[in-house]
Amino acid sequence: MIVRQFISWVRTAPSGERAEATRSLARAWLISDLSEDDRAAAEGALLMLLDDASPLVRQAMAEVFARSHEAPPVIVRALSLDQPSVALPILEHSPLLIDADLVDLVATGSSDVQCAIARRINLPSPVCAAIAEVGSPAAALELIENPYAALAPFSWDRIVERHGHLAAIRESMLALDGLPAATRLALVAKLSDTLAQFVVARRWLSADRAGRVISEARERSMVNVATRSRGDDMRGLVQHLRATGQLTAGLILRALLSGNLELFDQALVELSGLAPSRVAALVHDRGGVGLNALLTRSGLPESSFPAFQAALEATHEIGFVGTVAGAARLRRRMVERVLTRCETDESVSEALLILLRRFATESAREEARVFCDELVADDVDIAPEHQRIAA
Repeated sequence: MIVRQFISWVRTAPSGERAEATRSLARAWLISDLSEDDRAAAEGALLMLLDDASPLVRQAMAEVFARSHEAPPVIVRALSLDQPSVALPILEHSPLLIDADLVDLVATGSSDVQCAIARRINLPSPVCAAIAEVGSPAAALELIENPYAALAPFSWDRIVERHGHLAAIRESMLALDGLPAATRLALVAKLSDTLAQFVVARRWLSADRAGRVISEARERSMVNVATRSRGDDMRGLVQHLRATGQLTAGLILRALLSGNLELFDQALVELSGLAPSRVAALVHDRGGVGLNALLTRSGLPESSFPAFQAALEATHEIGFVGTVAGAARLRRRMVERVLTRCETDESVSEALLILLRRFATESAREEARVFCDELVADDVDIAPEHQRIAA
């Protein structure tokens, strides 16, 4: 009887009063002990209110039903398809929407709709994949910042491919500790391309010069990213480098001269197809025959063999000391030792000598920067002591 009176009254009531009455009726559906007849009448009234001309009425219903497992599923699905101001609470919170519903809404909805879905708790992998594939940049950013989103590696890569040129996307992704190394490297490549296009457009550098600078910076970034990678992450990174044509002799030599032996070993495992234990045994063969056989099987140019041999000999003699961050820098003593050896070897190609000379210049400049930074740090530490003594 009460519901019938409500239906009669709501047809002529002002929109604000209709909204509040609808809110009360929706709450009654959830928490009141209604008889079967009253529950059926209440559901009919709520279904009728889905066609109300005022969005305030439908918003009130959506706000009450958004987080409830007990809400009428038909009404929840209808509200999810309403205009964004009505649908967003349902899209962001309703436990009654299944994965197929959400994927379809992502594919057909506006950016606001996609963003609301991207903010959901425990967002499953298929829905994340849909947002990564067709979502707007704003939705991708919401997805990246959602700690409850189950993003598969291919979804990360798709976001980089579609939106990696946007600074907000890059910054948000690079701030994540658990980002796969291959994805992190793809982001760096996007940034490099963006910077290259910018400086060429401004005519600050020629296209060839910008390409060389970016290529060198990208190589350094590869080794830098690899220093933070272990196990499966390292294997995924090396597979990515090979698939994208970046696992070159120059990069592998840089890894060795920087002290990143794990990247060096994993690269040879990937290229040779041998077991890690077998690669390790061949790498540390002091006679050099095993190493040359390994490099040949890995498809590396024969002209680079003397450089790898000299670098490994220097590794055994000098060793590597320093922090994890230091493993991304070329070691000057190592580079100079290898360069001196290769300059007297007629089998070494001119291209490799040019690369080693570039490494030597880079390592010398990096060593000078570190030295100056340490001097400044020492001055900062000493100054307070002098001030204390003077006082």
